[in-house]
Amino acid sequence: MKRGLLKLIALIIAASLTAAGCTPKETSGSGSRIAIAEQYGLAYAPLQIVKELKLLEKNLPGTVVEWKQLGNTAAIREAMLAGEVDAGFMAIPPFLIGWDKGMPWKIACGLSKSPVGLVTNREEIRSLRDFGDKDRIAVPQPGSVQHILLSMACEKELGDPHKLDNQLVTLAHPEGMSALLSGRDITAHFTAPPYLMKELAEPGMHEVLNGRQAMGGDFTFIAGVTTAAFHDKDPRAYKAFVRSIQEAIDYINNNREKAAAILAEAYKMPEAELLSYLLMEDAAYTTVVEGIEPFAQFMERNGYISKVPGELNEIVWEDVHDENP
Repeated sequence: MKRGLLKLIALIIAASLTAAGCTPKETSGSGSRIAIAEQYGLAYAPLQIVKELKLLEKNLPGTVVEWKQLGNTAAIREAMLAGEVDAGFMAIPPFLIGWDKGMPWKIACGLSKSPVGLVTNREEIRSLRDFGDKDRIAVPQPGSVQHILLSMACEKELGDPHKLDNQLVTLAHPEGMSALLSGRDITAHFTAPPYLMKELAEPGMHEVLNGRQAMGGDFTFIAGVTTAAFHDKDPRAYKAFVRSIQEAIDYINNNREKAAAILAEAYKMPEAELLSYLLMEDAAYTTVVEGIEPFAQFMERNGYISKVPGELNEIVWEDVHDENP
């Protein structure tokens, strides 16, 4: 039972990669169109700046940029395999699972660090030991960073990283928040801003665990990943993509108030509230990638992946800055 979820993850990924021959169809990035996939939350804020300031269009004149918002990394992976997406943004653990199963992609850049937390609507739940067999925990997908962080915490606190694997429910962050706040079905939600702050602002909600406690240090929350086809076919487009992400991050870090004004409209949030998120101590936007080795070692040791990268260049493209805690 403890390994059931791992087998399901592996079978689903292996089947999809086998069906696609582990090779994406013709990449969409050809100097005329680049398709980029993101997910939900403020961890993706630099992408909104890229959109609003049209940085990719500036750095690669004549290019049409197509943006897709998808619910989890599994959806991004499928879109990449179908040739519908050139670059996707995701956490390190699901990236490693795809790489382990033969997905031809590598990390192009970091994007953000972010506070993440396990929030519950049950007063009596104060630690992982307090979850009962019937409690359900919402995460974006099995193998997500939230799932792996929860497993890390379970190993430390309960001596079994798979203890809560069979109690996970797959929900995108907006649906996970709605389910938690409604008090139906979901006991806890492992999430990130702005959902984390919105949940904690509600009466009767509290945080059981945060990401730093689970990991034992800092880590990249979201990284940019591109297919080999996109990277190899048009180096000029790839470099323009990475440069645009760096420019967006620099803009946020050097112009907090202006960035908050842009992002408040994009996220439909009050400007002052959004600025407070940008100034949070645990939040940072940076292209540096941190935490690959600790994630990979934990995941290999506990059966989430079958191997760890022998060399960093197996999983990152050139000029990626890596720092391990």
